[in-house]
Amino acid sequence: MNISIIGTGYVGLVTGVCLAKKGHNVICVDKIQSIVNSINSGIAPIFEKHLEDLLLEVIGDKLKTTTDIRYAVENTEVSIIAVGTPFSEGKIDLEYVKKVAYDIGMILKEKKDYHVVCVKSTVIPTTTDTVVLNILEVVSGKKLGEFGLVMNPEFLREGNAVEDFMNPDRIIIGTMDDKSFDVFSRIYKEYFDAPIVKTNPRTAEMIKYTSNALLATLISFSNEIAAISEETGDIDALEVLEGVHMDKRLSVNLGGKQMKPDIIKYLKPSRGFGGSCFPKDVKSLINFSERLGYTPRMLKSVIEVNNSQTERLINLLKEKIGEINGKTISILGLSFKSGTDDVRESMAINLIKRLVEEGALIKCYDPIAVENAKRELKNLSNIQYFDIYKGALVNADATVIMTDWDVISNIDYDEFRKLTNDPVIIDGCRIFDKKEAQYNDIKYIGIGYRKK
Repeated sequence: MNISIIGTGYVGLVTGVCLAKKGHNVICVDKIQSIVNSINSGIAPIFEKHLEDLLLEVIGDKLKTTTDIRYAVENTEVSIIAVGTPFSEGKIDLEYVKKVAYDIGMILKEKKDYHVVCVKSTVIPTTTDTVVLNILEVVSGKKLGEFGLVMNPEFLREGNAVEDFMNPDRIIIGTMDDKSFDVFSRIYKEYFDAPIVKTNPRTAEMIKYTSNALLATLISFSNEIAAISEETGDIDALEVLEGVHMDKRLSVNLGGKQMKPDIIKYLKPSRGFGGSCFPKDVKSLINFSERLGYTPRMLKSVIEVNNSQTERLINLLKEKIGEINGKTISILGLSFKSGTDDVRESMAINLIKRLVEEGALIKCYDPIAVENAKRELKNLSNIQYFDIYKGALVNADATVIMTDWDVISNIDYDEFRKLTNDPVIIDGCRIFDKKEAQYNDIKYIGIGYRKK
């Protein structure tokens, strides 16, 4: 099929490249010329595993990029809206979705051929069948049926987005009419081995929010157990939750080997969740719910627990080194998770801001996210950045692990002892074995574990 994709962020570019790899003809649209030039040169403007390799395979053949949305829509059968929906002033901001819907509507006004518009951006329930549909109908002068409209949420994990797109576990298509579904589902039929679930747009939108809210809830639940374990002392929440993982309702024993589904990875003590999805989506769902007149108490607690994680790390740090003012703190890991250079809502960034407030000198390291972190923290002083972890460890009074990069988990304990002023480790990702660390004379505290 001929497909246009408006927006070349994580969702848009991954979608475009992967659909082109599957054999579709794709035109990606972005309003920023430098991004268009980069993509057309085979250079991905974002870091995502395998993305640039696939981009080089398809660019100029099955994939092209332009700033001209009219050209893209006029020469395709389906247009996918994949622009950002940031959380602003206490609610989701639909400005970019509305603008693209307006632009597409203006083009559909003159386009004779049937055209399907897809909302792939994460939007609150009722957006597609009210906001987007209304804009398209008013601007184009046409009614649904003369054009198509679907909602097709994405379920991509940053750092694994290409793999997730190419091997989906389900494809959700929310639609109000059969023709829209029949045309749009051709994108996936015969190209992807996954069940296609047909529903209405509001349900499709809610499935996306519910999926992210569930995973965020598991993380905050784990951190609540971790906090109780820390306060009690001599309980390791990591061991507690690993014991819970063995429940046959959570994992399956096949031939004596325990098979653990990916979802239980979220049942682990950690520094908390960040990124462009979980915080924004849970907050957006809370706001949407409250505007309906319902108070989502559990979801509000999910955010409250997550927000408390930075202070818990600060308190653990103070317990080991005393006052933070004037101390040098090494932060290992800046991206919100490994496998990406994304620092949006990163717990590491939140921690650095608080430590600077406390008067600390920060020495931080990340294998790929340093430049993004610099932009996020540009107004703060007393921060040094390193692209080699050893530089961040030199003369540190304590080290805080904030991202579970392999290069960090493979640091030898000797380096902590030799390079730092004091081999204090606050492990926010639980990537080190506490007994092994202590055996190697490391002063270790892991989230969810504190010896009393």
